[in-house]
Amino acid sequence: MRAAAASAGASLFAVVFGAALIAGCGSEPAPKPAEPVAAKPAEPEIPADVQAAAEALLGSETKVLAFGDLAKTGKQQLLAANLVPKTPKNDITGTIVTRTVIAESDNGQWAELFRGDEYLKNAKGYLGMTPLAPVSGWRVQFEQDPVQGLTLYLTPVTGMEDKHVLPIGVRWNPKNKRYQSLDRTYQQFLLESPSLTTQRSQLK
Repeated sequence: MRAAAASAGASLFAVVFGAALIAGCGSEPAPKPAEPVAAKPAEPEIPADVQAAAEALLGSETKVLAFGDLAKTGKQQLLAANLVPKTPKNDITGTIVTRTVIAESDNGQWAELFRGDEYLKNAKGYLGMTPLAPVSGWRVQFEQDPVQGLTLYLTPVTGMEDKHVLPIGVRWNPKNKRYQSLDRTYQQFLLESPSLTTQRSQLK
């Protein structure tokens, strides 16, 4: 009799223990699925005529950085550059270029509006703030405002990154209808100099 009662008690304990174990397991939160990795947005496809125009200006090793109504004038423009490949010795942040241009299409004919190579120039001469010594490379950054359009920021590269060198701002001046450099507030446009000699005298 005692053996039967003990056996029944053991069976009851096993059932209660098992139920508690199952309930405990069911209360654990389900593992969260892995967070999806955001895909890098695809770069816009460069139209063939835009790429051809850029290569005509800077050669076959040319990358179009931006194109469209860059100056908010209703005309198509392109920003292109010759990029410097990244190497272990070249760890400067940003896009480093040796040359860059902005050009505009007029009924399919592309005309250069701005060039940055050893110096910064437009059709009127050397842009204000242009370094007097020739520059072998520029760090290029740009932003596009829905009203003001493209603003280009160019920092001279001297072989090693100098965080104290301020970038030179370049933007379309709707009054003078050309790209000009900006003062240090990036608000006022600066006039060009017809020669480096003139530029040097203005900087003194």
